[in-house]
Amino acid sequence: MHDPLFRPLAVGALTLPNRLVMAPMTRGRAEPDGTPTELIASHYAQRAAAGLLVTEATPVSRDGVGWLGAPGVYTDRHVEGWRRVTDAVHRAGGRIFLQLWHMGRVSHPDFLDGALPVGPSAVAAKGETHTPKGKQPYVTPRALALEEIPRVVRAYGDGARRAKDAGFDGVEIHGANGYLVDQFLRDGSNHRTDGYGGSARNRTRFLVEVAEAACAAWSPDRVAMRLSPRGAYNDMRDSDPVATFSLAAERLSALRLAYLHVVEPFEGHMMWAPGERVSPSMRRAFRGPFVANGGYDAARASAAVEQGEADLVSFGLPFLANPDFVERVRRGAALNAPDFSTLYTPGAKGYVDYPTLS
Repeated sequence: MHDPLFRPLAVGALTLPNRLVMAPMTRGRAEPDGTPTELIASHYAQRAAAGLLVTEATPVSRDGVGWLGAPGVYTDRHVEGWRRVTDAVHRAGGRIFLQLWHMGRVSHPDFLDGALPVGPSAVAAKGETHTPKGKQPYVTPRALALEEIPRVVRAYGDGARRAKDAGFDGVEIHGANGYLVDQFLRDGSNHRTDGYGGSARNRTRFLVEVAEAACAAWSPDRVAMRLSPRGAYNDMRDSDPVATFSLAAERLSALRLAYLHVVEPFEGHMMWAPGERVSPSMRRAFRGPFVANGGYDAARASAAVEQGEADLVSFGLPFLANPDFVERVRRGAALNAPDFSTLYTPGAKGYVDYPTLS
C-alpha cells in the first residue's frame, strides 16, 4: 500500500496507524444530564480503525452547556460514562481524544436556569438555537469580567484532567465554529479593551491560556487545538483572518501540542467566508502535526498528505455513514450516503446501524 494515508505517524504521545482522523460531530445521544451511554460507546468502537477518533464537542462546565443531548465532562458521572466509551474503543484497537467545549455566547438562558450565557463581549450572534423550550433567537451574552476569566480557563484544565481519568488518549480543545475560544479570538465577537481584546496578540491570549491549562493538567503531547479561520457559522467574522490565525498557530506551536486541526473547506461552502485560504500560513507557523478538514475525499486527502499540505486529514460525514470508512478507503470501495434526518435524533437509527462492506 503506497497511499500516504496509510503511513503510520507519531502524533504527540501516540503512533497512529493511518492518517485518517474522524472529525468531531455533535450527535445528541447523551442522557439528559450529559452522561454518555452504551450507544455512544458502540458508535465510537465501530469506527476504531481511524488513525484517531475525536469525540463530539463536550462542555467543560455547567455554564458552557447549550446543545440538546450533548455529553459533558464536568461531573464524576460523566467520567464514568466516558470510561465505558474509551474502554470500548481501546478493546477495538482504537485511539480517542475528547473534544473540550464551552459554547459561550451561543448558549441560551433555557439551558442555564435563566442566566445569561457568557462571552468575551456583550455582542449577540444573529440566528437561532434549539433549546429545551423550542427554537429561540440568540440572546445578548454577558461579557465575562476580567476576574472571572481564570475560572473559565481552569474549567478547560479540569476537563483535561477528567478526560485523563476517563481513559482518553488526549484532548482536543474546540477553538472553532463560533464557540467561546473562537469568540475571544476574532474581532467580530471580541470588542474588549483590556488585555484580552484589541490587538491580535491580546485576542489570542485566552486561547493560549486555555491550552496551557489543559497541558498543565495532563501534558502538551496529549493536547490539541481545532480552529476555523474563515468559518462564518454562529455569525463569526474577523477583519484579518490570516494575521489573527497565523499568530494563533505560532503561539500554539511554542506549546508543542500534539497537533493543530484546521477546518477550512474549499470554496463554495455556505458556512465559510470567501477570501484567501489561511491554512497554508497556519501550516508554516505550526511546527507540529497538522490536521486538515473541509470537504476532502480520499483522493484529495491523499494528495494533501503527499504534497505536504497536511500530515493527516479529518472526515466527518464519511465516518458518520461508514463505520468501516478506513477499509473502504483502502479498497477504493463506494461509500454509504448519510441520512441527514437522523443526525441529531435520539436512538440507534442513523447512529450505529449503517452497513459495513462485510
